[in-house]
Amino acid sequence: MDIKKDIRFRVYITFTCICLFGLAIIIKAALIQVYEGPRLKAMAKEMHTRFDTLIAERGNIYTEDGTLLSSSIPEFDVHIDFSVVDSGLFAKNIDSLSRCMSRLFLDMSPEQYKEDFVRAYNEENKYYLLGKKLKYYQYEALRSFPIFKKGKGLGGFIVDSKEKRVTPYNMLAYRTIGVFRDSNVSGLEATYNKDLVGENGRRVVQKSSGNVWTPIEGSEVDPQNGKDIVTTLDINVQDVAEHALMSILQKYECLYGTCIVMEVSTGKIRTLVNLGRQPDGSYWEDFNYAMIPTEPGSTFKLVTLLSLLNDKYITVDNIVDAQGGTIRFGNRVMKDSHLGLHEMPIWKAYAESSNAAMAWLAYNYYSDKPSKYVNHLLELHLDKPTGIDLLGERNTVITRPGSQSWSNTSLPWMATGYGVMISPLHTCMVYNSIANNGKMMKPYLVSAIKEYGKEVRTIQPRQIEQVGDSSTVAQLQKCMRAVVTEGTAKGIESPYYTMAGKTGTAQVADKGIRYSDGVYQGSFVGFLPADKPKYTICVVIRTKPHSAAYYGGAIAAPVFRMVADKIFSENMGAWAGPLDSLAKLGSAIIPAKSATARTYQVLLNALNKRTTVSFDYMNSMTQLVTDSNKHISVQHKIMYRNLVPDVTGMGLKDAVYMLENSGLQVQVVGKGKVNIQSIAPGTRIIKGQNITLQLS
Repeated sequence: MDIKKDIRFRVYITFTCICLFGLAIIIKAALIQVYEGPRLKAMAKEMHTRFDTLIAERGNIYTEDGTLLSSSIPEFDVHIDFSVVDSGLFAKNIDSLSRCMSRLFLDMSPEQYKEDFVRAYNEENKYYLLGKKLKYYQYEALRSFPIFKKGKGLGGFIVDSKEKRVTPYNMLAYRTIGVFRDSNVSGLEATYNKDLVGENGRRVVQKSSGNVWTPIEGSEVDPQNGKDIVTTLDINVQDVAEHALMSILQKYECLYGTCIVMEVSTGKIRTLVNLGRQPDGSYWEDFNYAMIPTEPGSTFKLVTLLSLLNDKYITVDNIVDAQGGTIRFGNRVMKDSHLGLHEMPIWKAYAESSNAAMAWLAYNYYSDKPSKYVNHLLELHLDKPTGIDLLGERNTVITRPGSQSWSNTSLPWMATGYGVMISPLHTCMVYNSIANNGKMMKPYLVSAIKEYGKEVRTIQPRQIEQVGDSSTVAQLQKCMRAVVTEGTAKGIESPYYTMAGKTGTAQVADKGIRYSDGVYQGSFVGFLPADKPKYTICVVIRTKPHSAAYYGGAIAAPVFRMVADKIFSENMGAWAGPLDSLAKLGSAIIPAKSATARTYQVLLNALNKRTTVSFDYMNSMTQLVTDSNKHISVQHKIMYRNLVPDVTGMGLKDAVYMLENSGLQVQVVGKGKVNIQSIAPGTRIIKGQNITLQLS
């Protein structure tokens, strides 16, 4: 009896446990169904469907005339999954595939390709690399080859596409345009990234047999491609400026240089060149030197004169005594670079770049109220970034009365460009305001944003300050004109147009460099034409230690002239007027590219202009000359002894002949006719000097 009870008890216990276990399973199933069911269903669905991102195309960067500066092109990494390729398909097509591969890449013979493919096939390689960073035409060719044209499911063709940002002009304006990479975005690419980047789309794809993912129709959300930006850059002037700056930097092994061209009336930046010396001695657009504050030197004297004129303390015809070019202020002595100047008009002191005279003027009128002088600097916005649409502008340095760095000699040294640090862009902006009748314009690089070719936003010029009245501006323009006609930049002017400007030479002490190291910053900033300014050009070059040439007139002014010549040649018709207006000058040479007389005869006949052409000149290099009766004649092109001739527009044979006969060594880049010459016409020839001809 006890045994039966014991057995019955055990059966009950076992049955109860089984029931409880079954109940637990039911409860767990219910919980899964109610609480975890949606998540598990989603996981199951994800194994068979997924969202694919549709990458938006990044917008392009253009110039105002439609020249492409930056764009995106596709690149392809291609692999093959040999494990899905049928043995019969492989055996039938391996020979033809190997021949196709050899013809496309030209790196291995068909036999070598076949050997590699057979080995990879036998190993059932699921990710065999065909090529990385392939161009579109290579990708298109590959997908049409035997086996691969079967696609991913049967041919094992696996493609990973990426976009690569390219700049067609390579280094040209590279630092301004900027770069766009995963970990590095700079220049305009960074400033306007939100406009350029667009908005990605997506679609649902479903897994099918053969591990192939196919789109589900109607699930696509199309990407919104990025907008295009239109820059203010003039690529032709940019090209000339780069070559001109490069020639000087290479000649004197300078550390770096920058060149800015600003349109006077708008503030548009037409050119922005930045070249720095690399460890191997080459030069590259490695840094935006135009936005780096440094002590400007003598170009800052314009600010001092502007302050004095605005306060009505002087006129530029007043007399100032430079006291031989040496004046003591406290425990320091201010010296001119060239001693011997005494009493002279202020405009003359400016033209001769007298440190002593300018320091004395500032000290004489502002020593008891230095804050008044400093306030003029603040009114010119020199204490803040220019606001140009490029990231990376650094803070300027304006020493102020009462600060720890202020002393009784701060004022005279600030008046000559020391104890203050501003960028070349600031300097260009101030000089441009004088060219623009006192209107200071904000510099900018982008004029419009476009979407599918239609403008969606236009950036308008913006005046940020009126820096002086008409009398002040006229007097400053007179001073700058004198610099070119009889001052430190005498001889730089072209016979075809006028210019005004200022040289600057500053001894450098920054970034670990001491004054004793003999590093200088040579500058020239000015505008042209002088009577009706259209463009302001600022050139700043930093020399190597103890360079043989460091004055602004020697290293920066030649770059200014070459860039100015290019600007004039592009605007010659607009500035010079029609032939009839030139004829009013009496006998004059008409600015024109060199050509044969036969060419001019055809052209002038088409314009119904009276012309005389000597038969002997029909195939020689000539120039146009007009007399007071509006009669145009074709004469031999005038050559001046010991001066570089103008060979732009010539064929290479004629240009090389003329230049080598002048004692120059010619280097040639490109094909066609001469488009740019690295040494400006009218420059004094140095025998054996290299001149580079850029052909169109």
